[in-house]
Parts: sequence; C-alpha cells; structure tokens
Amino acid sequence: MPAEMLLPELADLVSPDEEWEELGSGYQLAEGPVWYREGGYLLFSDIRNNRRMRWTPGQGVSVELEPSNFTNGMTRDGEGRLVFCEQSLRRVSRLEADGSITIIADSFQGKRFNRPNDLVVHSNGTIYFTDPITGGIEPELDFLGVYMVPPDLSGVHLLTDEVAFPNGLALSVDEKQLYVNSSRVGLIHVYDVADDGSIRSGRVFCQLQGEGEGNPDGMKLDMQGNIYCTGPGGLWIIDPAGRHLGTIPVPGDHATNCAWGGDDWKTLFFTTFYTLRRIRMKVAGVPVPR
Repeated sequence: MPAEMLLPELADLVSPDEEWEELGSGYQLAEGPVWYREGGYLLFSDIRNNRRMRWTPGQGVSVELEPSNFTNGMTRDGEGRLVFCEQSLRRVSRLEADGSITIIADSFQGKRFNRPNDLVVHSNGTIYFTDPITGGIEPELDFLGVYMVPPDLSGVHLLTDEVAFPNGLALSVDEKQLYVNSSRVGLIHVYDVADDGSIRSGRVFCQLQGEGEGNPDGMKLDMQGNIYCTGPGGLWIIDPAGRHLGTIPVPGDHATNCAWGGDDWKTLFFTTFYTLRRIRMKVAGVPVPR
C-alpha cells in the first residue's frame, strides 16, 4: 500500500510509491517491536498469545519466549539490555546479560500497578513508563499514571495522573521533551524534561482524528524530530510543530506500535493487531539504544 501523500513535505521522508512489506501474520495483538542492530533481528510481542517473537531476515518469524507474561512494550537501555512491561505480573522488568531478571518497578506506594504498557529509556538510564488499565484486573490504584525510575533504580516517581489514558511515549531527539499519548481521547501531550528527570509544562501537541481502525498508541521519532504515531487508519507522521504531514495507511487492521531498524536505521518496522510489517524511509530514526 503506497504511503498517502497529504502534504508535499512527506515526500522528503518517504517515496510516494514506497510500499510496506508484510513480514509475518496470524498474531493476536502484536506490539512492542525493538531492533537488535548487532544481531540483525527484531523482537516483538504477541500479547494475547503470551509470546515474545523474533523476526530474522531470511529466516522469518520464530518464537523467542513462551510464556512471556503477556509482555507489551519493549525497549533497550544504554547497555543494550531489554526492558519490558509484563502485563500479567503488572511490572516493568529488565533482562540482564546473564539471563536473570531485574524488577524495575512493580508497585507505587504499596499498591500494585494497573498494567504497565509502554516505556522509553533516556540515554542517562532514566526509565519512563505508562500504566493504564487494559482489562481483566481489579485495580489497586485509583488513577492512571506516567512514571519515572531513576538510573540507580532508587524509587518510582509518579510524574502525572492527568493523562486520560496514557499509552505510547517517546523522548525528543535531544531528550529534553517527553511525548505521551492519550489513546481514548486521541491526543498527544508533550512535557519538558527537567534535569532531575521530572516533567513540567504539559500541553497538547497534536490531536489525531480520522477514519479507520486504531487510536494513538506506539510512538517513535526520526532524527529530524518528526513523530511517528500509530493512530486512526494507520501510521501518522507529525512534524515537530505538531502538524500532521501524512499517514501510511493500514486498511482493515489496527496499527499498534513501531520501531526503527536496519543497518542505517532507515527501516521503519510496525506492528498491527495481526501482522508485522516494514517500510523503507528516506530519513533515519532515533536509534535504540541511543
């Protein structure tokens, strides 16, 4: 499906005749893609099938881990360690080099989280994550939060409970701003990041409205500061001023998250409810780890 050209500026980011390629299908809520450049493969979550999957060029998709504790969002820290949200255990965890698991956060003020959803790691090691409610639990907290854990894992800090349904999040290229979307009301919020990792001066960055499946969900940025957010009808591309440049359409499915990869970071992988896909871009994305 060719990229939908809504504004001429989008031609600087993706060729108008570029088409996405389907890499795998048959999943039940694919999510959390993250690229391993040193290994040349992509991990992603198959949430409702309780599996972590691996896509490798020339080999296709295989099961990396089962069960996965219904892992949703995944990313990597500065040491290359996998950091992920385990929904059934209601916690954020990290996979160490020796294969052991470190619990990053599993409660706030003595109460279990709802269901941690997505996360991003600052280059200094600070971890940010969202905690909405996604079905099937009796919540102990009476709010939905965005949290921060400092690099030394010394505590869990609530940054805001004013986002209606916090879901995807991303840091700006210079890491001075944090983007958080509110899925159920179709908004992306942006906050200034202070030196201590806290956030301030929250404001609405963009509203995602349109026809088609999906709500604001996973987000990533390219090196020019453009935001790529799954949303109604497909994968939205929004410039640093909050202007919607265009949408890579995903008809008949629900785009859920995205990740940059490839040797040059110009391949944009994205998950939908049922599939894993990719498309080649003209611009490089922000690498993970940074």
